[in-house]
Amino acid sequence: MGRNRKNLLTAIVANQKGEIVDLEGFAAVGMAGSSLVPLTVDQTVNLPFGSEQMLLPDRSPIVFNMDTRRFETLTHNPFAPHEPIFPVAAFNSPGYVITYVSAYEEKKNARYLPLFSYGAIGWYGGKFRSAVIQVDREKRQDLRFMKQVKVCSGIQEMRNMLPNNRLSAHLETCALTYGCPAGKNFFLGRYEAPLPTSRHCNAKCLGCISLQDNDQIKPSQNRIAFTPSPKEIAEVALLHIKRVKQAVVSFGQGCEGEPLLAAQVIEPAIRLIREKTDRGTINMNTNGSLPDVLERLFDAGLDSIRISLNSVRQPCYDAYFRPKGFHYTDVLKSLILATHRDKFSSINYLNVPGFTDTPGEIQAFIDFLGQYRINHIQWRNLNFDPIRYWHIMNSVSALQPPLGMNKIIQMTKDAFPAITHGYFNPPKEKWFK
Repeated sequence: MGRNRKNLLTAIVANQKGEIVDLEGFAAVGMAGSSLVPLTVDQTVNLPFGSEQMLLPDRSPIVFNMDTRRFETLTHNPFAPHEPIFPVAAFNSPGYVITYVSAYEEKKNARYLPLFSYGAIGWYGGKFRSAVIQVDREKRQDLRFMKQVKVCSGIQEMRNMLPNNRLSAHLETCALTYGCPAGKNFFLGRYEAPLPTSRHCNAKCLGCISLQDNDQIKPSQNRIAFTPSPKEIAEVALLHIKRVKQAVVSFGQGCEGEPLLAAQVIEPAIRLIREKTDRGTINMNTNGSLPDVLERLFDAGLDSIRISLNSVRQPCYDAYFRPKGFHYTDVLKSLILATHRDKFSSINYLNVPGFTDTPGEIQAFIDFLGQYRINHIQWRNLNFDPIRYWHIMNSVSALQPPLGMNKIIQMTKDAFPAITHGYFNPPKEKWFK
């Protein structure tokens, strides 16, 4: 505990009204599994634009007393003893990976937290600072470039151009009701357009944002309730490709199930697109569960895949994804298939400090990358109650003290310099630059 007091971030908490206050003399604390760390300036950055601060109900903040040099759990404001207080966490902007979770203890009968990531945050020099690593500098989902008036103007334009297209109408709800950045980008004519298609899934992921069997967790958005036709899919994709330089169109979105289960419409849609143009990148975000189906889509013209993994160890993978009718080995077969077909493959690596950065997971990930040819790693925060996640993972593989998210990212870069890193699906024009 030899940290310079001047470099420590001041702890922040929230009162019952949701007002954020700083606690002079107490340092902010980051948590990763059983490890607690007082946050310092060099471990943090100014809170990224577009990030949100959240009050965590049914929980008490853990802080570091600068005088006693001890960690303390506070239920009330030490400067207003009758005022209950709650932890504050940051839901960071896209492109940033959290290195610590906001430190707290659960109260008795605490309910699950909603489906967000809960980054550690503190106060220093008159600004909020967040414990994160920036992994992608692209402005693809920067809210400053997504003015609502322009989104609404783009929606009206699409209504005129695609008046009977149900998929385009669905994306209006994504953009306006759920604030989906991918949906907004379609109407703004930028970067990557989503092509949600599948109503069903063959996994029951703990953190699924469109369908939940846990009555304590509310889905953050409704799953698509219809299956677009190949013509509707191709119309949206072709319009986006036509007007966007280095365009990406992607199956597999938060508002749908597993796109491989909708191959009966996706395969002819891809063929319709490729009959018209060879421009644009056709991508699929998938669990990789059906390699035989994936091969048909590659034949049709699918350019790239992004496979989601929370872990490369099967017991930990199964505990989170809870696959139905497929096995982890099928996912690996899909990665091998992509290599054999010379397709660009990414890993959507879902991170939680205190698990992802433990020695067992780090070594398994390094071994995995040495065995399978991966072109790109997307470092993503897993949106799930962190303490519950640690308990679930610990039940299938005993967790060791973490080494730090910086450690696993740097080790990966050092060991595999040809692999690129980021947050978003890159267009084919940038695959090997």
